[in-house]
Amino acid sequence: MLYIVGTPIGNLEDLSLRQAKTILTADVLLAEDTRSAETLLSAAERLFSIPRKSDQIVVSYYLQREFEKLPYILSLLKEDKNVALISEAGMPLISDPGGLLANHCRKHGIPFTVIPGPSSVTTALALAGNSSHTWTYVGFLPKKPNDVKRLIEKFKLVPIFEKKDHVFVAFESPDRFNDTMKLFAEIIPTASISVCRELTKKFEEVLVGSPAELAEKQIRGEIVLIISL
Repeated sequence: MLYIVGTPIGNLEDLSLRQAKTILTADVLLAEDTRSAETLLSAAERLFSIPRKSDQIVVSYYLQREFEKLPYILSLLKEDKNVALISEAGMPLISDPGGLLANHCRKHGIPFTVIPGPSSVTTALALAGNSSHTWTYVGFLPKKPNDVKRLIEKFKLVPIFEKKDHVFVAFESPDRFNDTMKLFAEIIPTASISVCRELTKKFEEVLVGSPAELAEKQIRGEIVLIISL
């Protein structure tokens, strides 16, 4: 059985009992980062006093190696091994590895389920005090300026765009944040942007402003952008 397990997005105390049981008792744990996985497993043992399976195997499983690892993982599942898949944070498959494996399981009749957990998208929407009932998630913004411009043009083609309370949710790297805001200032200068950073962590913060105003800010940590046109 394959278990797709959501994990905390920053604060390890957000780990649920069901998540802890699943990752600690799995025969195989597929992890985007094995070092982070060990930290998570140790926290799960400490928080819930559940012993970790003594012969558990932790396998490195990240985007660039999904195809390469697929036959091995499928063979384990066909041997009735319990395999748990986690990403670095949040839910696998959502801008993270796992889609290829889940699709193959679906096609070959291999059962899998999801153990839900925190989401940086919904956390950011709530933390920003957003009143929108509709939103579009676009994942990580493109790295190239022209691709960002094309994406913004597509925003305007979304039928629900006519609703003034509709927002777009995106991830951005702190290294590209200032350049992205400067680009936004050119193409959507009147937009209102909520910058939600370091969600659930010690330095959690929300900044709201126009692209030009935010372009002057020095932002660190993991970022979720809520874009209102």
